[in-house]
Amino acid sequence: MEKGATVFPFPLAVSCLFIVFFLATSVSSSLLFNFYAASCPTAELIVRNSISSSSSSDPSIPGKLLRLIFHDCFVEGCDASLMLLGNNTEQSDPANRSIGGFSVIESAKRVLEFLCPGTVSCADIIALAARDAVELTGGPMIQIPTGRRDGMVSVASNVRPNILDTSFTMDEMIKRFSNKGLSLFDLVILSGAHTIGTAHCSSFRDRFQQDSKGKMKLIDKSLDSSYADELMKECPLSASPSVQVNNDPETSMVFDNHYYRNLLTNKGLFQSDSALLSDNRTRKLVEDLANDQQFFFESWGQSFMKLTSIGVKTGDEGEIRRFCSSTNA
Repeated sequence: MEKGATVFPFPLAVSCLFIVFFLATSVSSSLLFNFYAASCPTAELIVRNSISSSSSSDPSIPGKLLRLIFHDCFVEGCDASLMLLGNNTEQSDPANRSIGGFSVIESAKRVLEFLCPGTVSCADIIALAARDAVELTGGPMIQIPTGRRDGMVSVASNVRPNILDTSFTMDEMIKRFSNKGLSLFDLVILSGAHTIGTAHCSSFRDRFQQDSKGKMKLIDKSLDSSYADELMKECPLSASPSVQVNNDPETSMVFDNHYYRNLLTNKGLFQSDSALLSDNRTRKLVEDLANDQQFFFESWGQSFMKLTSIGVKTGDEGEIRRFCSSTNA
């Protein structure tokens, strides 16, 4: 493991808020806690209520919002570039066509534009929504700084060179994370986002192969055979492209450390999940996280802070969009 990524559980007496504040100020000094305290005091509450209301009627929303923040921040930085519609925008890339949660962000934006016009960015709404999605599903409550501004560039060709693929090797994942200023430690912690949400059958189909009789068979021996059988039942060759399975077969609607426990029993849904256990650089950390949920929660706050600070635009950069789906021009 690289220098600086050695894992030591933080003493419970250490304030998580202090850790988060320290990381936020060191990662992006332009972002501030309570950035909207004077300009739109109820901004964070409005976002939280929107996410809570949407999640009550559709339990899949938290997982969608958590996936959205990753796909937004890894391309052009955390600037809501993924929200922009149009020919050849990021949404038009096949890797982003299954992303959801856009309507929830737009819903919160409409309320904020009514109460505080031209004040709260779509980029901040996305970050706050992902933060709240974690808490609403049982994860840690953390504070994050705000003040992000919305980007004005969204190009499909920028997607594939920046996002991760579920078939990536450990070295490929490390390189992508490193390019974004994220460490090996962050990679393992943020992979824990797979504790909630769902995935299309195509995202792990490469772990199976069609035999001479036209049936699916397991070819990836790093996957538990009984779990593989369950997946083949849920995702037969005849399955519709819209069919999805839970990322976490145990507690799919709860943000907890079961993702890491699943890895220890070879039940990681994606090849990129299984790689965390098979690689000597990350196996010990996976074991520690599987055995200590509090450690995962504290670590999540740190790494999520870094994720949501990637390439942020502040000050005079970008703009505050009136509608998240289009620039103001």
